[in-house]
Amino acid sequence: MSDAARRPRSDFDTSVPNVARMNDYFLGGKDNFAADREAAEKVLAIAPEVRDMAREANAFMGRAVRFLVGEGVTQFVVLDSGLPTRNNVHQVARSLLPEARVVYAADDPVVLSHARALLATDDRTAVVEGHVLNPRDLLADPELRRLIDLDRPVAVVIRSALQFIPDEDDPFKSVAVLRDAVAAGSYFVIGHVVFDIRPEVAGPLVDVYRRVLGRTEDAARTSAEVLRFFDGLELVEPGLVYVRHWRPDNPLSTHGREKTWSMGGVARKAEG
Repeated sequence: MSDAARRPRSDFDTSVPNVARMNDYFLGGKDNFAADREAAEKVLAIAPEVRDMAREANAFMGRAVRFLVGEGVTQFVVLDSGLPTRNNVHQVARSLLPEARVVYAADDPVVLSHARALLATDDRTAVVEGHVLNPRDLLADPELRRLIDLDRPVAVVIRSALQFIPDEDDPFKSVAVLRDAVAAGSYFVIGHVVFDIRPEVAGPLVDVYRRVLGRTEDAARTSAEVLRFFDGLELVEPGLVYVRHWRPDNPLSTHGREKTWSMGGVARKAEG
């Protein structure tokens, strides 16, 4: 495991950029600081489409949650939840299923503080400290177990955490542990940036995020490499695709040249 993965979390420092707050800036939010905006602008200078990618990834998650509710899923575990935005998982799920239960997991103190304040009076939603690289600790959390019955199907939503975790930390194993721990009929929703159609920006962007995260490893992946996260699961149609192609509300929105390079997929754990 890398040094960054071992490093304990502490009170946040507003002078140090943070991935969650950078994403908040990309989405037009106000929960960010000067250091976050400076780092985000460096990203946008390399790839201006990143702002659209953040919005499209958020929209994909909303469509995926609506699909899962339609498939009978009533409970959700959201890893790397990010700062509260519009169309959070619990909001989308509850718009269709008022009794839906949702647990958000994050290891960033800013995210934890904001999410807990927002959801303090919601007894069907919880916010726990956890990370995809520590799946057993996450699933053993008493607050998670209060709301989530792991003997019944659950949707595990991993918004973007995996794209920042290098192979040295073996995120594939962590996802496999989660897969093996949940009941048959459960689903996984995974989003991940790839560089297949923009290989020239991979190096510069990775350098920016390595400095933000305090890491030396390269976590960039191709679509073929991202497919490994779905090993042992059955991808639902249309498979792992660029997010705006995943069951779009308006098929016309997928026409024209692909301008963003976030991919997403939804997969089911089969019976038996």
